[in-house]
Amino acid sequence: MQFKAAKKTAALALILLLVGCAPKPQPLGPTPSPTEKPLQKVTILLDWFPNTNHTGIYVAKEKGYYKQQGLDVEIIQPGENSNVDQIVASGKADFGISAQESVTQARVGGIPLVSIAAIIQHNTSAFASLKTAGINTAKDFEGKRYGGWGSPVEEAVIKGIMEKSNADFSKVKNVTIGTTDFFTTIGKESDFQWIFYGWDGIEAKRRGLELNTIMLADLDPIFDYYTPILITNEQHISEQKPLVKNFMKATADGYKFAISQPTEAADILSKAAPELNPELINASQQWVSSQYQDEALIWGLQYSEVWRRYAQWMADQKLIDHMIEPENAFTNEFVK
Repeated sequence: MQFKAAKKTAALALILLLVGCAPKPQPLGPTPSPTEKPLQKVTILLDWFPNTNHTGIYVAKEKGYYKQQGLDVEIIQPGENSNVDQIVASGKADFGISAQESVTQARVGGIPLVSIAAIIQHNTSAFASLKTAGINTAKDFEGKRYGGWGSPVEEAVIKGIMEKSNADFSKVKNVTIGTTDFFTTIGKESDFQWIFYGWDGIEAKRRGLELNTIMLADLDPIFDYYTPILITNEQHISEQKPLVKNFMKATADGYKFAISQPTEAADILSKAAPELNPELINASQQWVSSQYQDEALIWGLQYSEVWRRYAQWMADQKLIDHMIEPENAFTNEFVK
């Protein structure tokens, strides 16, 4: 009897030992590698609501290009009174969308912003009017109402191109309409406005609305400046160079994809911004995709002459109180 009891006790001990050595159940799903680095959180502040100027950014996020570079990028829309330049300069956003004239004015004021890429190679903005208004040249601005944002730059540009055409700027009535929708004000509150052709111009075509458009880049080389551009601050460039490099690598890949695959890129933007008309996004994307890089050797490239030419014009027009050093306002370091 004692032998049998001892045998049972030994068997029970063996079972418990085996159970204790058995592998423990593992949780479902992949287990992160202990050596895998967490993604670095990054913010980019848009200049306006999502549109095809921004497609490459949304592509880079959707396709995982940012993640491949170790980044977790948050795309932020600006508030009603947000100043993108100041927010990026202060480091409250890592990157932003701006324009050459804004960066020029910021640097004159000692704000350390730097343009790191031209999103679109040439200025695709235009003065637009209903065809029935009969505005075909700058001379035709005489006696018409211009609807704008109330910026001194607008008046200086219109005055400059009218004087070049021997037209009288004093005969233009300036009406401040702010950010009111182009299609609700054109032909009503104003006779001509300043638009981005790749959005409002394409939408007019989609609606069957006949416009006359005068592209700024065609009026004078001075006005073929960079708008929009990608910006960051000098501190990021000097102290967080790997971050800027990785961000730009992924962003460039996003725009290259949008250039070669405009239809799929449009679908990605539509998914990210379902409040927008997908037909407009697709039509706009087909046009804008050919404008991103245009004849430049690589996407995002900027030229010193473009920065110098427009800054000098701004200085001549007293829009800035001194000339900047153009080479400090932009860099091509991160688009190579």
